Amino acid sequence: QTYHSDRTLKIIFQSYLFQFEGKTSFGMSVFNLSNAIMGSGILGLSYAMSNTGIVLFLILLTCIACLSCYSVHLLLRSAGVVGIRAYEQLGFRAFGHPGKILAAVVITLHNIGAMSSYLFIVKYELPLVIQAFLGQTSSSEQWFMNGNYLIIIVTACIILPLAMMKHLGYLGYTSGFSLSCMVFFLSAVIYKRFNIACPLEVFGNYSLNTAIPEDTCTAKFFTINQETAYTIPILAFAFVCHPEVLPIYTELSNPTKRRMQNIGNVSILGMFTMYFFTAIFGYLTFYGETELLHTYNKVDPLDTLILCVRLAVLVAVTLTVPVVLFPIRRALLQLLFPGKPFHWLRHIAIAVCLLFAVNLLVILVPNIRDIFGITGATTAPTLIFILPGLFYIRIIPMDQEPMNCRSKIQAACFTALGFIFMTMSLTFIGLDWMSGEKRSLGGH
Repeated sequence: QTYHSDRTLKIIFQSYLFQFEGKTSFGMSVFNLSNAIMGSGILGLSYAMSNTGIVLFLILLTCIACLSCYSVHLLLRSAGVVGIRAYEQLGFRAFGHPGKILAAVVITLHNIGAMSSYLFIVKYELPLVIQAFLGQTSSSEQWFMNGNYLIIIVTACIILPLAMMKHLGYLGYTSGFSLSCMVFFLSAVIYKRFNIACPLEVFGNYSLNTAIPEDTCTAKFFTINQETAYTIPILAFAFVCHPEVLPIYTELSNPTKRRMQNIGNVSILGMFTMYFFTAIFGYLTFYGETELLHTYNKVDPLDTLILCVRLAVLVAVTLTVPVVLFPIRRALLQLLFPGKPFHWLRHIAIAVCLLFAVNLLVILVPNIRDIFGITGATTAPTLIFILPGLFYIRIIPMDQEPMNCRSKIQAACFTALGFIFMTMSLTFIGLDWMSGEKRSLGGH
């Protein structure tokens, strides 16, 4: 029965692979995967470092990056054994229909959270950019300064046309441009480190009414406080690319496990470097301040460089949304229309419905902290630790690797680490909320 089930899955997926024959180069695949990793989490890294200290932050970032690479290895190993390159079908092979549903739901929830966080940035930053272009230092009530209207326009004019592309590989060019924008953002963060005085000299109506502590402008190497609980979810959320790994693998030219693992390693290493430099230079500029873009705005809202940086970040996160949408659509197609050939109506209708739902969420939910905290603490460990470990244990045959062999024990420990991480994060976040303190998460 298992043999026939595997054979059926392979036949279904081979027909899927035939529709999406691998044509995407190594470089374009790195761009797409890096773009999937890089997102709005980068804006909250200075906040994370201010609540851990430089050394502890570097240790945590290194650990999560290495664990992410190992997780990609587990996924690719599981996919290679059964000849399947779909996250949902791996779930089906490991746990039957409930596993398929679980994988699809987790991917959908996580990527909707990610898309929401990107559009939140557009909602809050685009009006400020327009305001700066008009030379104003205070907001107005005109419609084009309303973030809710602006995200609808951006979605309809930019995101939806890109989301209707048939192949994820086509977005390699926009992903490359998106990453270029974030490299420019990093360059500006480094430059501003040497041009902004500490303590912060605020502009115009902003004022500091409280006394400035002596250690305000002193870098901390180790810090533990209640907000440290949010640091691990932020970092975990910042490195999640696992829903995109198998779709990119599917469209890769000359697809081999080693080639795809190299793409994962290069992408994660590149983002690790960008994350660390953004965090440390942002932290050494503002120390206790948490929101990079808004804090730059306090210094001088009409600064030309910061205006260009804001524009670059907006372009980057906007072009990331279609890349993140592809795995959701693929999960829904696997769940609702298994084995059906490609059809443009389904392809477009799912994209329209998803973007409508995400726009509604962004307009109605007032605080992105809920999305970052809860999504990062639940779906991120599930996608990075729990599911890849469980897939590996269940899919790799016992005659090849018994449960007492080192690789299976490592996978089991990896899965257990995910459950521990999820429990701890949710507990800390719950305690924080019960304390009644409302603190900004940073990165919007």
